Formats: sequence, C-alpha cells, structure tokens
Amino acid sequence: QVHLVESGGGLVQAGGSLRLSCAASGSIFSMNAMGWYRQAPGKRRELVASITSAGNTNYADSVKGRFTISRDNAKNTVYLQMNSLKPEDTAVYYCNARFTVLAGNLPLDAWGQGTLVTVSS
Repeated sequence: QVHLVESGGGLVQAGGSLRLSCAASGSIFSMNAMGWYRQAPGKRRELVASITSAGNTNYADSVKGRFTISRDNAKNTVYLQMNSLKPEDTAVYYCNARFTVLAGNLPLDAWGQGTLVTVSS
C-alpha cells in the first residue's frame, strides 16, 4: 500500500506564496509521474501541474509562470511552489502519484488527502 502525505497549505493574501509538499511511502518499485490537482467548491478537479520521473513538466494555463513543480526522486517527494497567488487559486490541492509495485506491472495511482489553500483578496 502506498500513502501520500501532503503539507504546506494555509491562508495567504493575494500576491503571496506557498509551497506544498507531498511525500510518498510504501511498497514502491518505481515512481512514474507525480502531480498536483485542485478542486474549488462547486467545480471539477483539475490538473495544476505534473512532472515525470525524467523531470519533464506540464502546467495548466492558469498557473503558468506563477507555479513551479519539482521533485526529489530519492525521497519520492513532489513540491509545488506557488507564487503570485490569486483568490481564484483557492481550492483543495491533491497530490497524485503513478507508480509500480513490481517490475513489469501496470502502474497504479495514489492520491493524497488534500490540503486547503485559501487566498484572500
């Protein structure tokens, strides 16, 4: 079983910064892509940013230039540095990890419990 533990959410004023962290633990043979999603009240969960094991990144248009995703492969940890935060960034942020538990197995997905980010105007 794989667990993802997130930290770093909170309340911040518009224009401020926050850094989210997500550490994966458990029976992991290899960690593939890791990413961050968010869900605002009344809205669908959306991809914020993702990063492959090789370090290739992908961002939602709404956060390009403001958010930076990174990872520490040795620690199976992914980070999201969020700068120039806007009230519309307010949401619960979820960490996602795609991994395999044995060589040759199909990849599985795990989700964190979510961390709330609130940006006040």
